[in-house]
Amino acid sequence: MPKPEILDPQGKAVHGALPRLGFSGVLDVRQGKRFELEVAGEVTDEVLAEVEKMAETLLSNPVIENFTVRVES
Repeated sequence: MPKPEILDPQGKAVHGALPRLGFSGVLDVRQGKRFELEVAGEVTDEVLAEVEKMAETLLSNPVIENFTVRVES
């Protein structure tokens, strides 16, 4: 992952695209070898399902990539 002080134009582009695709509640996105999403509020089963949908829709290419979603404090 890029260091926090390094500009992340890919992460900003993904962050801007999520609302246009109907996703809400993501406060920030960082992209490197993985995506880190900061979400608003508590991480519930519904929020995790929404993040899974984001990964399937925008964050991965399911033809050539696998993904996992996990929560870190």
